[in-house]
Amino acid sequence: MKFINSRNFLVLLLAVFSIGELQAQEIISDTVKKQAPKSSYKRQKIDGVIATVGDYIVLDSDIDKNFLELAANGNNLENVTRCQMLGKLLEERLYAHQALQDSIIVKDSEINSMMEEKIGVMLEQTRGSMDDLVKYYKKNSEEEFRTYFFEILKMNKLTSEMTNKIIDKVEITPEEVRTFFKGIKKEELPTFGDELEISQIVIKPQVTEAEKQKVRDRLNEFKKEIAAGSSFYSKAVLYSQDPGSKSNGGFMKVNRKTPLVKEFKDVAFSLDEGQISEPFETEYGFHIVYIEKIRGQDVDLRHILIAPKISEESLKQAKDKATLIRKKIVDGEISFADAARSESDEIETKANGGALLNPKSLDSRFELTKLDAMLYGQVSNLKTGEVSLPFIDEPRSGGKVYKLMMVTNRIAAHPADYSTDYIKIKEFALKDKQIKEIAKWTEAKIKDTYIKINGEYRDCDFLNNWLKK
Repeated sequence: MKFINSRNFLVLLLAVFSIGELQAQEIISDTVKKQAPKSSYKRQKIDGVIATVGDYIVLDSDIDKNFLELAANGNNLENVTRCQMLGKLLEERLYAHQALQDSIIVKDSEINSMMEEKIGVMLEQTRGSMDDLVKYYKKNSEEEFRTYFFEILKMNKLTSEMTNKIIDKVEITPEEVRTFFKGIKKEELPTFGDELEISQIVIKPQVTEAEKQKVRDRLNEFKKEIAAGSSFYSKAVLYSQDPGSKSNGGFMKVNRKTPLVKEFKDVAFSLDEGQISEPFETEYGFHIVYIEKIRGQDVDLRHILIAPKISEESLKQAKDKATLIRKKIVDGEISFADAARSESDEIETKANGGALLNPKSLDSRFELTKLDAMLYGQVSNLKTGEVSLPFIDEPRSGGKVYKLMMVTNRIAAHPADYSTDYIKIKEFALKDKQIKEIAKWTEAKIKDTYIKINGEYRDCDFLNNWLKK
């Protein structure tokens, strides 16, 4: 993995602030300096061990499988060589091997549970059979497929835990941020596009008791099916309306300090391991919670969220209320901020006068060109201080609400500035330091680990010193 210096600052702007995702991007892009050997990944070869890293081996077929999996996920692999892919696999195995040396524990029961959940989701989504899965993965039996899948999941988990351990204690000081920024040449400073500061008022339609009962009944049915052997993971992926946990089977790690609504915490910390709650209501809808593991003050849980449907009459009443609020603001009877504090139904923003925080940067600015289509359509043409007409929105958590929006400030496009863009620059500097820490760790562990690369792959010109030349 390469070091990121000032010349790579623009790359950092595009990086996802997740070390796992960024790590994968860096490995794919920069594991080697030249393309050798030039053979296409599509060619058929006799399989064999091409590399060994500590307790792990790499087969020639592992490279082909990685190409297929990445291609299936929509990645452009046109300029990715087999040498580059091997470099990625070597790094993964180095992390996994060192995780074992550092006594990082990944329980087989945890991997088996994860495997069963993932298999369950695959079967439900494809409506296929286990035989179909075995055939798709080109295995000779279900046992062979499960052994293969188990080892992949375990190595991925070890890799993830080791990577997190490397960067867990990496922190950045204001002086380091300043030094990082000063290291960027003036002509290489990135330009931030037009930015807006936005406030909103949210009016939630009232939900009838009949609709609430429908959701309770549905969640109770899920609970019965799970007790009978159905997968909670699968139910959450397919039916939960919580965008933050849905794709991970509803999984969350929580403790008393986790910023969750009181009703959710009260239920989560009242259950024992293995228990599933009764349906309960929060401002987001109705939930059921399953407790996977209690670790002292921390709880591993899964949950499913479903929001009740809203009647047309309730929607009309909400729109009328929003229209009246807008009229009072436009007529000068009340400020937008005061109206948000007294009338908005969104707890997260009403105390701040409706001011929105950018969830990515955690500051108040939103880059205009990066707004989602709905929000862009509502605010792009608003003048500073102008209030939008009431419009209907469907939050990720489900349901429908009416909103009023106002642009409170516009910041014109400008080169990165240390004082005004400090939060963004700090994130870039921290990510740069984390990548350097991983690179430093990798260099040291390569020297101390048994590594052997066979055949034509010894001709690869890796960036990392896998050949120990």
